[in-house]
Amino acid sequence: MKNLRVLVSMSLLVSMFVVLGYLVPVIQIDTLKITFGFIPQALASMLFGPIIGGIGSAIGDILGVMIAPKGPYFPGFTLDAFLTGVIYGLFLYKKPKSFIRITMAVLCVNLFVNIGLNTYWLSFILGKGYLAMLPARAVKNAIMLP
Repeated sequence: MKNLRVLVSMSLLVSMFVVLGYLVPVIQIDTLKITFGFIPQALASMLFGPIIGGIGSAIGDILGVMIAPKGPYFPGFTLDAFLTGVIYGLFLYKKPKSFIRITMAVLCVNLFVNIGLNTYWLSFILGKGYLAMLPARAVKNAIMLP
């Protein structure tokens, strides 16, 4: 019974991730997209752990690209989604929720995944310079931090 509960809960959270992350962007300008897809990602990882949260995030990324493609599929972004779920799970799963712990999780995701890897993948795909894209993406992530 517990596995069925996990499966149904993860299905709901993955569908919320797809809707909030791919179908309902709040702001989209060029290579910057601000969404609320991180909320179900963090919630799934907090409830079910880093591995299940990471797998759910990766599945949500693949489904999002299939349902609402913005270009060709690139596996680097799926890796980023998986790492985001893992990082949230490492900081929040079965640990006391505190402002500092949540802030550290968001900072790690923003610095290493969003600013680091996502910018690298975008520079690789678009042929733009990594350092040229970095300031705008850093500002976007600083705005999204709160």
